[in-house]
Amino acid sequence: MTLPMELRHLRCLVAIVDAGGFTDAAIDLGISQAAVSRTLGSLEDALGVRLLHRTSRSVIPTTAGVQVLARARKVLAEADNLIREATTGHTRLRIGHAWSAMGRHTAEYQRRWAARYPDVELHLIRTNSATGGLAEGLCDLAVVRTAFDDARFASAVVGHERRYCAMAADDPWARRRSIALCDIRERTLLIDRRTGTTTADLWPESARPVVEHTQDIDDWLALIATGRTVGITPESTVNQYRRDGIVFRRLRDAAPIAVHLIWRRHDPHPATHAAVALLTDLYGRRK
Repeated sequence: MTLPMELRHLRCLVAIVDAGGFTDAAIDLGISQAAVSRTLGSLEDALGVRLLHRTSRSVIPTTAGVQVLARARKVLAEADNLIREATTGHTRLRIGHAWSAMGRHTAEYQRRWAARYPDVELHLIRTNSATGGLAEGLCDLAVVRTAFDDARFASAVVGHERRYCAMAADDPWARRRSIALCDIRERTLLIDRRTGTTTADLWPESARPVVEHTQDIDDWLALIATGRTVGITPESTVNQYRRDGIVFRRLRDAAPIAVHLIWRRHDPHPATHAAVALLTDLYGRRK
């Protein structure tokens, strides 16, 4: 059953509690005290519970009222954010990623963005999906290092990253300066098949390593730390996921990985070009 409830009902409840009574709530809302009483009554009828204990001197939320009040505040905050963005333009830019964000450029990107575009608040959002949350509507742009649907998403290559081999700190290979692809055929290779950049296609079909799968960067690192498996990853992981028990060695004979910023082709954020330009500039500045 659909409850006959509107935002005005929730605003009324919050106003009564914050103002400490019906009279002051009516003043804050710009309506009559009778309208405040009717609106609260409608909300209580819709929910089937009493929300406030009323006395001649005060109003106190009931147990149910405390729960409803907390949720009402969250709903109203989200509604206010939605209205603010719709009426004042895009004042927030959400950039998603599945892991590693912008690698070693992450902190500098955040600092430069805040300095250049103080009116557009930047949020980095990690979502364990192939598009870093873009397909799910959780962000406006996303940093991706894997294949994506270019019919649905527009993109720009902002840089390239070298590949590294991840291994346990006590692995015999940890004494090496670099690792060759052919050496990895001797080991068990751990691949994140949801968001990872590594596939068995790096090797000829007749000479591929044994492969195991995981679906999250933290699980990937934890399993590699046991010493039973190794992994291959972009250099951004080296910078963002330094862990005790894990070391990274450069993979010397594998092609670098392209880093893309992607966005919805038919609904780009107004700050898209600025976001691309800044990240491209940072990736262009090698150590």
